[in-house]
Amino acid sequence: MQISVPAEIKNNENRVAITPAGVDTLVAGGHTVTLQSGAGLGSGFTDEDYAAAGARIVVAAEEVWASADLVVKVKEPIASEYGYFRKDLTLFTYLHLAADRALTEALVASGTTAIAYETVQADDRSLPLLAPMSEVAGRLSIVAGAHALLKAEGGGGQLLGGVAGTPKAKVVVIGGGVAGEHAAANALGLGANVTIIDISLPRLRALEVRFNGEVQTRVSTRYEIAEQLLEADLVIGSVLIPGAAAPKLVTDEMVASMKPGSVLVDIAIDQGGCFEGSHATTYDNPTFAVHNSLYYCVANMPGAVPRTSTRALSNATLPHVVAIANLGWDAAAAASPALARGLNVAGGEIVNAGVRAAMAVALSPASDARERTMVGPFAGVASGVH
Repeated sequence: MQISVPAEIKNNENRVAITPAGVDTLVAGGHTVTLQSGAGLGSGFTDEDYAAAGARIVVAAEEVWASADLVVKVKEPIASEYGYFRKDLTLFTYLHLAADRALTEALVASGTTAIAYETVQADDRSLPLLAPMSEVAGRLSIVAGAHALLKAEGGGGQLLGGVAGTPKAKVVVIGGGVAGEHAAANALGLGANVTIIDISLPRLRALEVRFNGEVQTRVSTRYEIAEQLLEADLVIGSVLIPGAAAPKLVTDEMVASMKPGSVLVDIAIDQGGCFEGSHATTYDNPTFAVHNSLYYCVANMPGAVPRTSTRALSNATLPHVVAIANLGWDAAAAASPALARGLNVAGGEIVNAGVRAAMAVALSPASDARERTMVGPFAGVASGVH
């Protein structure tokens, strides 16, 4: 199979979809890998590293896309890349289509087969290709939030752990999944007082054990979230419904009641955000004011630490890339229900229930049958948070 890896072009996106080790694995399996020149530099990999592993290096993005049976990326394509879509192309990347109507419509119109990392879902409802970036984003959310709390950045001037004789910051983590757990771990490590809010009592019990009772836990209700936000210095939103738009759990009214200089970091921004008023930002201008608080809504947070993120992502995605390359998409999906659930768009149809709901596309009998076959019983079902 012809596999292509274009350079990422989103703002401050320094990850690359495959490492030289991944190229070596694919080439050893008889496949051809084409990489756009410079694609790995942000992650510490040179063109020479990739060439030594067997990759073909080309300069033009057009050639990278045109030569591919399978394109493997990190982030969703942006408008300047839509023209590369075609009927005989398979695209494997983060897509977050529920929050991106333009991309969804472009994929449908082109007939491209589009598989989303974030909706590949195991039988236990875990999200194995989202988990490594959720780990990174969770930890980064505390770093970013602590920085935004600096007075010079517009925050309230609160050090997370304080020092002897001074208050510690109150950190509220909404969603106790992978990202929330890692955010809590970093916040505790910096000495903050941490409260985790989640809808699942079993998950809250597990987090109590995980953190030896050092965190506060609360069951998620509108009332409880509002109460916890009143004294919060830093709020982390890490809520996910696979494939679907994130629910707006923090309202504008709640934010209006928060203390001046508080900071809210929306990890769910790729899926539209879980705070009312959230909109995607970039590392060039990461925050904006809402009432007397700051929102931090960078949509590709792990791109800031590509030496970690690229390796972590490739470790998770490579087995699926190899399966698609060896078997073709149809056979690979038939052999792996988890991979099959990653299918979002195929044959000019949206086949993921969460995306379809977000786009308000009516089910047809044919697409409903395909949904049950290809996506499985957990499509569109809340599976906690990432």
